[in-house]
Order: sequence, then structure tokens, then C-alpha cells
Amino acid sequence: MWLSSFFLVLVCAAKDELDKHLELGKQFLAKGQFADALTHYHAAIELDPKNYQTLYRRATVYLAMGKSKAAIPDLDKVVELKGDFTSARIQRGNVLLKQGEIDAAENDFNAVLSVENSNTEVENKLDLIVDLRQYLHQAKTLFERKDWHSAEHYLNKALEHLVWDPSLYRLRAQCYEARGEIRKAIADMRTLTKLVADSTEDFLRISHLYYGIGDVEESLSYIRECLKLNPDHKECFSFYKKVKKLAKMRESLIDAKGNGNWLDCIEKGQQILKYESLTEIQMSAFRHMCKCNTELGHLAEAIEQCSEVLKNSDPSDVDVLCDRADAYLLDEQYDEAIEDFQTAHQLQEDNRRAREGLEKAQKMKKQAGKRDYYKILGLRRNASKRDITKAYRKLAQKWHPDNFSDEKEKKKAEQKFIDIAAAKEVLSDDEKRAQFDQGIDPLDPEAHQGGGSHFHQGFVALFLFLALPHLKNGNRKSPFITC
Repeated sequence: MWLSSFFLVLVCAAKDELDKHLELGKQFLAKGQFADALTHYHAAIELDPKNYQTLYRRATVYLAMGKSKAAIPDLDKVVELKGDFTSARIQRGNVLLKQGEIDAAENDFNAVLSVENSNTEVENKLDLIVDLRQYLHQAKTLFERKDWHSAEHYLNKALEHLVWDPSLYRLRAQCYEARGEIRKAIADMRTLTKLVADSTEDFLRISHLYYGIGDVEESLSYIRECLKLNPDHKECFSFYKKVKKLAKMRESLIDAKGNGNWLDCIEKGQQILKYESLTEIQMSAFRHMCKCNTELGHLAEAIEQCSEVLKNSDPSDVDVLCDRADAYLLDEQYDEAIEDFQTAHQLQEDNRRAREGLEKAQKMKKQAGKRDYYKILGLRRNASKRDITKAYRKLAQKWHPDNFSDEKEKKKAEQKFIDIAAAKEVLSDDEKRAQFDQGIDPLDPEAHQGGGSHFHQGFVALFLFLALPHLKNGNRKSPFITC
């Protein structure tokens, strides 16, 4: 007697425990706290593994969490325990349909109709299945004919409903790749890796696709994912070594550019060009080398490299357009610089570099008909202070008026002297040089109010008169020449 009483107490306690878990699971599910709800449904199923309602609720939580694969075994068990539970069959049919299991989904929907012959939702699903079979047939037929665009059209229609079918993403990725839309192909392949258990080959493919468009860093990231799944995969490891070496070269190139080591930047870029002949990899190197060559004054090379990137890779690359415009400016090709800055500004209206570059190029074009202090000293716009001083001394001695006996030539030499001194004054002063580089002549009378500029020209003439003997004799210790 006492044993039966004890057993009854245990049963009641278990039922209370079960009811508690079911209630808490229900509350957490209503609040959207799916992980907590799942914990309580796990506990409830351990206490009563054949309770089809609890299994159905846990399947509902799995689906709410996006874990459709985990939901299927619970729904299978529900249908096994209670075949006429149509809600479970509809749920399972919906999941199977999204996974591309059309035949299995159709069986579930037909089973529901045999019980509920006026279920409009299920009838609509069966009509949809007819359309989907047609879409898939058309897509595969067109794919075999290599009609990529048309095949893609039908795959898009199918994937609106078969959203968890990995085979369709793989097929559409192949269409995108064949049409040269590599970024779209990569997006589909990345989705695919989340839908299949073993994505080793897919990660390898993604890495190759990224490498093919010159994105070495992403290529390295995905080949590592391949090796995480299978460290002994020979093809993955071989490609990993290749990509890793190139990534290191690119890192050195970018560091050199970022630190202003322009010559080192060119050397690192040349190493990449020798290592990999693939166009996109070379264009990626040119993107950086263009800027470095501009800074070194190798303007022809800079313009050529930027042009190659814009022609063969991305004609809308705003940074490269601005880099080429800078090179054009230094090379005094003002119209070409203006055109590039305008294009960059149209592509990105809020791009400060493009806007300010355009204003500068327009001012410099306007200034081109006036005195050009760089031209006077025979220098490029990226000349150092040392270059300026050296050129100034050389030209000052060359155009010393005492070197000319003819009065007309002497007068010409005196004017040259004034221009040379003015050039030295502007270009040796950081603030004045910055103004001039922005298209403003700090010594231009039109740029100042009042008569300060006329006084300045008189002062320059006086300065030259006092400095001439020293310049003629090559005296570098003149009290009037301090640099």
C-alpha cells in the first residue's frame, strides 16, 4: 500500500515539474526569449518524450530561432505520434518546401487536404509547387544552354520561395560568375556555406573568387575557413601559402605608402607585379603605386598606372581619379585634372578631396597665364626647399645683369632677377607657397588691397641691388641670402 502511495507521489511530482516547464516555456516563448524557452522544453521532453504537443512547441521555438534543420526531427516525431495533427504537417511542409524538398512538402500538403479538404492555405501551396517545378525546369534547361541571364531569372523566382535550397544558390552563383558578376557570385556562395554541413570546397571556391577580383585579404580569410574544416586539404593548403605570401607583400606596400616611404612603396609594388600576373592583382598594386609615383615626381608613370586601374578595373574609383588628377596638376595638364576631379565630385558629391581639388585645379588653370614661380626656377611642384635654394643660386648667378653689356639685355636680366627673387621668396616660405599651390599668388596686386604689392616690388629691386655683387662672385655668405 505504501509503495503505491509513494509511486503516486512521484507521479504527481513529475507532473508538477512537467507543468512548470511547459508554463515557463510558454511564457518565455511569448516574450521572444527563445533560448530560455528551449531550455524548459528540453526539460519537459525529457520528462515526457512522447508528448506530441511539447515536441511541436519545441519545433516552433527552433523555427523562430532560424534552426529549421533542428525543427524537422521534432515535427517528424509529432506526425508519427499523431498523424492527424495537421498543424505539424503544414509546418513540416513549409520547412521542406523552403529547403527545396518539393516532393516531400507536396506529400504533407496532400495529407492535410485529405483531412481538411477546404484548407485554402494548403491549396495555394500546392498551386505554388506546380509553378516552382516549372521554374526549376526552365532554369536548368537554360543553364545547360549557357543562357546565364535567362537561367538566373527563373532561379530568382524559385529562390523567392526555396530560400534554404543550397543547390539553387550554387547554380545561380555559377550564372553570376559566367556573366562576370563576381561579387554577386560570392554573396550566393557565402549564403550556401551556411546551409550545408561541409563547406570545405565552397570556402575554397570563395577564396579563389575573391583572389580573382584582387581582394587578397578576403581571399586569405576564406581559405583559412577551408583549413579550419579540413587542415589536411592539400589544395586549400597550397592556395593558402600562395595567398598568404601575396597578402604579406600587399601589407608591406600599404605600410610603405602610409608612412610616406615612396621609393619603398614602388619597390614593394614591383615585387607584387613580378609575383602575380593576374590583372586584378596588378591593378590593386597600381592603385597604390600611382600615388607613390606622383609623390616621387614620376608623373608619366603615375598617370599611366592610374589610367590602367580606371580602364581595366573600376572607372568609378574616386580615390584613383583624384590621384590621377593630382599627377595631372603637377604635370600642368590642367584640363585633364579638372575633368578627373569633376568626375570624382559627381560620383561622390560629399567627397572633400574631389571638391577642393577641383577648386584648386580651376584656380591653377586661371593662374597659368601669370607668373609661375616653379617654372621661373625650373622646378616641379613637389620640389624640396633644398632644390629651391639650389635653383635660385644657380639662376641668380646666370642672370646677373653685370654679365650683359648690351643695355637691352641688361634690362631683361634685371627683370629676370626680380622674378627669380620673387620665386625664391614665395617658394621658400611655407605659408606663401601653400597659397600659391592653391592657385593664389601672394605677390599678385589683384590678390591684395592697397599698394602693398608695389612696395614689395620696389623692395625686391633694392634687395637685388644690394645682393648682386655677392651673387656674381658666388659668395654664399651674403648677409642678404640666408638659405
